[in-house]
Parts: sequence; C-alpha cells; structure tokens
Amino acid sequence: MDTATHLVMGAAIAGIATIDPAVAAHYPLFVAAVVGGSQIPDIDTVLKFKNNAVYITHHRGITHSIPFTLMWPILITFIVYLINADADLVHFWAWTQLAVFLHVFVDIFNSYGTQALRPFSKEWIQIGIINTFDPFIFSLLLAGCVIWAWGGQPFYTFIAIFFILVIYYIIRRILQQTIKTRAMKKIAATEQIKKVFVAPTAEFYEWRVGIQTDQYDYIGRSYGTTVNFSDKFTREPYPPDEVMIYAKDDPNLIAFKSFSSIYRWTLVEKSFGYELRLIDLRYLKDGHYSFVAILNLNHAYEVTHSYTGWVFSEEKLQDKLMNSAIKKNIQRQ
Repeated sequence: MDTATHLVMGAAIAGIATIDPAVAAHYPLFVAAVVGGSQIPDIDTVLKFKNNAVYITHHRGITHSIPFTLMWPILITFIVYLINADADLVHFWAWTQLAVFLHVFVDIFNSYGTQALRPFSKEWIQIGIINTFDPFIFSLLLAGCVIWAWGGQPFYTFIAIFFILVIYYIIRRILQQTIKTRAMKKIAATEQIKKVFVAPTAEFYEWRVGIQTDQYDYIGRSYGTTVNFSDKFTREPYPPDEVMIYAKDDPNLIAFKSFSSIYRWTLVEKSFGYELRLIDLRYLKDGHYSFVAILNLNHAYEVTHSYTGWVFSEEKLQDKLMNSAIKKNIQRQ
C-alpha cells in the first residue's frame, strides 16, 4: 500500500487501542510508536537515492521478511524505553507488533507483493487484488479518523471499518477470479496458456488483464467482468547469446527481470550500436507501457548505459537515459 494508507491504518490501530488502559498514561508516545510501526517496513524506500535497480530489487524484500517483522517492534519498543522507561513496554510492543504485521500483511494483496516468507522462501507473494493506492480503503479509514476527531468512539468505529474492509477484500478476490476465468475463455482452445495475470487499478471495476500462451501475449483491460484485449504480441525467444553476453550482467536488466513476470523485448539497430528494450506488459495505460528496462549497446554489444523504471513518455525515457550516460561517464573518470 502507499504511505498515506499505511498512515491511516496506524491511526486506526491507535484508535482501537484506546480500550487498553496500559497505554493511556503515555498515549501520545504510544500513537507515535504505533504509527511508526505502520511505516517502518518501508524504510527501504531510501534505496531510491542509490538507483532504481537497487530499489526495485530490494523494495519490500528483507524489510518485510519474518525476521524484520519481528525485529521492528522490538526496536521501536527499545526507543520507547529510552524516551520513557515507565511506559508499559509489553503493551507497547504488542500493539506495535500488530501495526508492523498489518503493514506487511496488506502489502501481499498488491500486484507488487512482498517477500514476506523470507528466509524460508524468496518467492514474491503477489495476490494482486488491491491497487497500491485504493481510494475506497483510504477514504474509509480517513473517515474513521474524522469521526474519532469529532468525538466518535474510536474502538467501535474502526472495528466496524475493518469488518467492512474484510468483506471488501473478499469481493475483490471473487471479482478477480471471475475476470480471470472469462479472460481465459476468450483465448483460442488451440493455444496453451502459460501465465495469466489480473491486476487492479485505482478504479473498482477496471482491471489490467494479460495472458501469455505458447504463441502470443494478450494484453487488455476488463470493465466490470467484460474483458477486452487491445494488444497481441507474437512470443519470441530470448535475445541471442551474442547480444546478451554483456547485457545479462547489467544491474538494470537484472532488476527488471526480478520484478517483471511477463514482458516482451525489442532490439533496434542505432547509429551507436543497438538499443535493447524490455517492456513489462502488466502496466499498460492509455496505450503506453510504463515500466521498462532499456540498454544501449555499442557494436561489440557492450552496455554503454542503461535504465529501468517507470516512464510515462518516450521523451522522459530518453532524458533518463541521457542522465544515466552522464553519470556513467563521471564514474569512469
């Protein structure tokens, strides 16, 4: 989920905790601890300052793992102890643990997912029924905060809201599976389906849909439960070994492949050599695929510069490539 939604979820837990007399004496400090717990797994966002490849590879990885899910509340409780040793640390820890767990738990319902089972498994858990920002979830939790601020009883308010959200998640799952079934029925029976994704958008009734078969990639949208495929690409083998001899070790390419589950590629000859572009087919909007990896190769297939990330126009992509080339030249000097 996005930062704002995690914030109001933390506030909701703080509201429910008003029934606990053990935290009442230090309530401002308690709110800070719980809200901090609702945010702290996303501390790996600082990796963006390094570069996109590092961020994409590690975001929602180890910081959302089992050891860190257990470690964050202990760390926050220790900080609480340093600030006020008289606080009931067991209760502080328990509520903060709930806040951290809820953060990690709700993230698995996004398309991005998390590596929540590390160290037992590095598999990304991506249920994909809730958009990173869901207006309904955020608005409902924010409404609960407003009711609380106006004097409403926070415990019953947020318990009711969480009950509604459980039902909402169930409805979203049923809708996703219905769309998946209908999408598969639209594909010719002669083709062997290999992958299917049905991913949410910010609109309740609109979903991104993709099917990969042994012959083609079908990409489209569903409105309600009506599925329409707008793009169809012939599946091609991976670029030949002589092209990938250097490209396969490029950090941006590695990051892209670790994140993208269905993509196509193009190789175009340019004056400087070649442009290798990998395009994630899950992120089609207004006729544009926004998540890409692009590598510029010289005539010996060496990578001169590369980029991976979300780009919403070709002009911006070329600007980012230019910035990447400048940084790489500076590093060489």
